[in-house]
Amino acid sequence: MSGHIYTVLSPMAGVTDMSYRVICHEMGADLTVTEMISAKAVTYGNKATYALCRIDGSEHPVSLQIFGSEPDTMAEAAKILRDKIPFDMMDINMGCPMPKIVNNGEGSALMRDPILVGRIVEAVSKAIDRPVTVKIRAGFDAEHINAAEVAYVAQESGAQTVTVHGRTREQYYEGKADWEVIAEVKRRLNIRVIGNGDVRSIADARRMTELTGCDGVAVGRAAQGNPWIFKELSEGREYIPSSKEKKEMMLKHLDMTVAEKGEYIGIREMRKHIGWYTSGMPGSAKLRVKINKAETLEEMKVLIFDFDRVIV
Repeated sequence: MSGHIYTVLSPMAGVTDMSYRVICHEMGADLTVTEMISAKAVTYGNKATYALCRIDGSEHPVSLQIFGSEPDTMAEAAKILRDKIPFDMMDINMGCPMPKIVNNGEGSALMRDPILVGRIVEAVSKAIDRPVTVKIRAGFDAEHINAAEVAYVAQESGAQTVTVHGRTREQYYEGKADWEVIAEVKRRLNIRVIGNGDVRSIADARRMTELTGCDGVAVGRAAQGNPWIFKELSEGREYIPSSKEKKEMMLKHLDMTVAEKGEYIGIREMRKHIGWYTSGMPGSAKLRVKINKAETLEEMKVLIFDFDRVIV
């Protein structure tokens, strides 16, 4: 089977910052999504929150994802961001499973209240003149699989795309994603549906689109340390980067992150990325120990160069 599969870099806190989104776009991602942004924090004018909203001119199209549970606050935040940030579309998070989000009635907690879902989507859709999309899960738990209902409400309230993660909130990221739930949503809606969950290769992406009829796939954890997955998906063939390519990407990513966030924060942010880039490679465990102790940009670069010489 050939043909282009529409691909999205899923939003991930602490991962899909501006630098990594640019890299994934360069590798072939059709759309990237920011880390999720608190609507309340936006309305309070929180500076750290605005830092998460930075968008590079080269990364369009890009979606800005917000979260919250109060329709008025969500609409207000959408208007503020519309006037400050050059995003192409706005995504509403209704899938985050983290306790501190769910306990506030936000993220995947919204799966329990379809009426509130409708009010939020409608408020945001009326507030801005850009496409509004929604990210949901299969349901809150195994006893309440209601993705099709929530997705339909979102569609009728103004959403133009729904992304469905085939796991419940209860599952977090464990177990197997239920692609049949994605298929059910696709059958119910007449807007675009993006499938999410367990896409780790071009073979997985093809199988998901064939089994569910979805209009594209979103890739999250499989893109950690592996921006080449978007090259694989966009070119329609398996792609395994060489150790040289990995070294060059790590150095590029490091430079971009330090340029974006400064040396102190940048090298600390890159520690996890380098762990992901080198996972499973000979000597990676020892490298992680050294990387986690690195305090300067130069120190980290030397470790990456030396690691490459050892594994080539």
